[in-house]
Amino acid sequence: MFEGYTATELGSIFALQGFAGLILFSVFLLMALGLAIIFGQMGVINMAHGEFMILGAYVTYLCSQVIGNYAPALFGVYFFIAMILAFFASASLGAVVEWTLIRHLYKRPLDTLLATWGLSLILQQVYRSVFGAREVGVNLPQWMLGAYRVTDLIEIPINGLFVMCLTVLITIAVGILMFRSRWGQQVRAVMQNRVMAGAVGINTARVDQMTFAIGCGVAGVAGSAFTMIGSTGPTAGQLYIVDTFLVVVFGGAGSLLGTVASAFTIAQAQSTMEFFLSGSMAKVLTLLTVVGILMLRPQGLFQIKVRR
Repeated sequence: MFEGYTATELGSIFALQGFAGLILFSVFLLMALGLAIIFGQMGVINMAHGEFMILGAYVTYLCSQVIGNYAPALFGVYFFIAMILAFFASASLGAVVEWTLIRHLYKRPLDTLLATWGLSLILQQVYRSVFGAREVGVNLPQWMLGAYRVTDLIEIPINGLFVMCLTVLITIAVGILMFRSRWGQQVRAVMQNRVMAGAVGINTARVDQMTFAIGCGVAGVAGSAFTMIGSTGPTAGQLYIVDTFLVVVFGGAGSLLGTVASAFTIAQAQSTMEFFLSGSMAKVLTLLTVVGILMLRPQGLFQIKVRR
């Protein structure tokens, strides 16, 4: 597999693919953070999670068009405005979906899988009808263009660095929200013992709705970041949903540290193997490896300890 490459070339290849893996890791992690909240904390299999991401991407696209045409002075900071709007748009849709659909299906994971899969098809058609079937892209501000030259052979895109920094900040924010806030304590209490949580005065229905909404909102932010490195289409979210579920399950459902470690491992493995092998073969080998590890360790890389 490494035949025909010099040691210098292999070093440059691994460095370039390692950075590409970090960008892929950022997308996986942003997607998986929202799914870890929904699936890990609520046990809801949300097959429409990719469509909530794409909603955030389309909101970012609309912001780039509107601000670019009507408020060009703000174009340099439009992404930050778009990211906030993407969060609230996806979170609002998530709250509506939870109230109208998901709350009737708790403790029925297969039903939530089928229901949200149908929802994903509906949302894809809505996006196709509103924005068209062709993929669209955003115009990047001037300060995001170009690359940082590390060596003569290695250049790091500035927009990729921005996405990675954004991922770090959002991961820290989710960690604080889940483990240092009153709402996070309520979510974990409801997850561990719903009846007892309700008995001590926690509004479990509201916690469920807020949890689902915030998970969808984080997916919307992932969609905003996704526009920095790729184009947006009605079905783009489905390209990442399987990998995202794989990240959450492999890391340990409900474990934030496990989600980070799993996303990094899978992204780096896929990025490196895709250079030397085909993309489909890289995914197959990654999937087989993860399945093999899960057979030996079904709880994932990290397991949440619950006092019984």
